[in-house]
Amino acid sequence: CKIPLLTLTKKYFHNFSLSSTKSLSSHFAAMKFSAAFALFAAGSASAYAPSAFSGTSLKATSNGSSMSMATGMGVNGFGRIGRLVTRIMMEDEECNLTAINAGSATPDYMAYQYKYDTIHGIAKGTVEIDGDFLVLNGKKIMTSRCRDPKEVGWGALGADYVCESTGVFLTKEKAQSIIDGGAKKVIYSAPAKDDSQTIVMGVNQGEYDGSEDFISCASCTTNGLAPMVKAIHDEFDIQEALMTTVHAMTATQAVVDSSSRKDWRGGRAASGNIIPSSTGAAKAVTKVIPELKGKLTGMAFRVPTIDVSVVDLTCRLGKETTYEEICAVIKAKSEGEMKGVLGYCDEPLVSTDFESDSRSSIFDAGAGIMLNPTFVKLVAWYDNEWGYSSRVVDLMKHVAAVDAKIAA
Repeated sequence: CKIPLLTLTKKYFHNFSLSSTKSLSSHFAAMKFSAAFALFAAGSASAYAPSAFSGTSLKATSNGSSMSMATGMGVNGFGRIGRLVTRIMMEDEECNLTAINAGSATPDYMAYQYKYDTIHGIAKGTVEIDGDFLVLNGKKIMTSRCRDPKEVGWGALGADYVCESTGVFLTKEKAQSIIDGGAKKVIYSAPAKDDSQTIVMGVNQGEYDGSEDFISCASCTTNGLAPMVKAIHDEFDIQEALMTTVHAMTATQAVVDSSSRKDWRGGRAASGNIIPSSTGAAKAVTKVIPELKGKLTGMAFRVPTIDVSVVDLTCRLGKETTYEEICAVIKAKSEGEMKGVLGYCDEPLVSTDFESDSRSSIFDAGAGIMLNPTFVKLVAWYDNEWGYSSRVVDLMKHVAAVDAKIAA
């Protein structure tokens, strides 16, 4: 399918200009990039498969009106979370994904990794490649393999808000290279390793005021715990609490017995053991709910399942209550102010029933127990992959929305 040069150039300029608001100098850089892209396109028309620019693939691309509201985004790192963040962005009209820096993965392998997933199934829509472009639902996304994210040129590609999901650039100093590459803000899909601001959606998102360039979405377990903790603490005043997460295997673990000098248990086979482990997730909750500092800590058990984890919160309350009242409070919040973040379940479900659930924390009404009016054990499920990735995208959109209001 041969695309006229003028049509392709106009299409690209249109989408690019609507992806973000930029200064005149930024527009000039974008124009130079657009011209180079158009010349490349003219010289390689044979690379464009018909499905990439016609029929359902073209219709799947966001229309002009929705694109004008979309935020230009990028992903640095195409691992487990980076790929799921990409999937979620592609289903969200408020997101305009323009660039992915994938480390060493080639475009064809990226397409394979994106399309097929053991837990979350085959990706929706079409998945194709065109040179260095990943073409998802007909939308072309530039991919790169830069060791230094500054070299990606995020700004020139229209990626103002970048998800850092390599696990490497988790301090302001290291993540500055992404800003130096033209991005406006960096959102870590992991706990920060310095004093970068931590935001958990549904808990303390109101603290973001636009002054920070580096924001952490905390960890999957912190997101799985904090909404329930907030709901309980706001109503019943948590005096002290211990958390245990029964956590699915992750890529950092060994498939068979290996070695780990820092954590001898952690070097054992994840696929065949229940492994006690440390976690900073509970203490991290105190970053977003400061009044619980010194009152909350926890540990983890890594178990041989692929996805979905569950937190057990045992706490002493300052206000006497009943288990039924606790359930009623959480149910009300899950249907009101915390809808989409905090969930409520009164069915006898198991871990696989929560795969690909986009909520951060799903309270299990049937799993908790109460010893007396001030001492209770509460249970909440969370998809440590999909639920967390959904919050990363929500945080990126929230940061962009706040910034836009300030700029207006």
